[in-house]
Order: sequence, then C-alpha cells, then structure tokens
Amino acid sequence: MRIVAIEHVQLAMPRGGEAEAQAFYEGLLGLPRVPKPPDLEIRGGCWFESVLGANAVKIHLGVEDPFRPARKAHPALLVHDLAALVELLRAAGVTVRDDEPLEGYDRVYADDPFGNRLELMELRS
Repeated sequence: MRIVAIEHVQLAMPRGGEAEAQAFYEGLLGLPRVPKPPDLEIRGGCWFESVLGANAVKIHLGVEDPFRPARKAHPALLVHDLAALVELLRAAGVTVRDDEPLEGYDRVYADDPFGNRLELMELRS
C-alpha cells in the first residue's frame, strides 16, 4: 500500500463567503468552480477544480464555525507566468509577499479573501 497523489486540498472559509471565494479562485486564479455533490452542498462552501491531462488542481473550501484562516499551513500551487499573476493579484488589491529564495523556483505568498495563506510557485527555466 502507498499514497500516490493528493486528490484535493481543503481550506476553511466563513459561512456566506462563496461569492468572494469564486471571485478570487475562479476570477483571479483561473480555477473553475464546480458543483458540489447535493448531499454536501447544504453545508455551504465551494469547490474549484482544474484537470489538464494528468495534472489536477482541486481546492475545496468548507465552512468552519468559528472560522480561523490557515496562516502557516498552506497549499503550494505551481503556476505559469508568476509575474503576470502577481501583477493581476496586486491590481485586484491582494497583498503579495516575497519570501526566502528556494532553489529552482520563483515564489510568493498571497492570502485568499479569508486570510488563508497560498504559496504560488514557478519553476525557473
């Protein structure tokens, strides 16, 4: 037996934040919102997923009461054209933070609308 992949990452969000989540994850990051199964839809939250060939990115946001954002724990997302994404995020008012260099990558941190930390990384060519 062995673990072969991460199926999805779940982050917490406050109740009623679905529109903000969609504006950020779909509107800015380009991850399409997908329907939740009906039995889970009643809980609130929303799912964003992109599957391109063998590559899948799935971020699920679930309602947490009381809500506390993940400030240290975070998903690290590989992106193409990090500079353009950083420009888009900053233009939308998202705070983007540089961090210590990591060999082989350009990377930054940004918070989603709820304060959850995201690492955005691009392989250096």
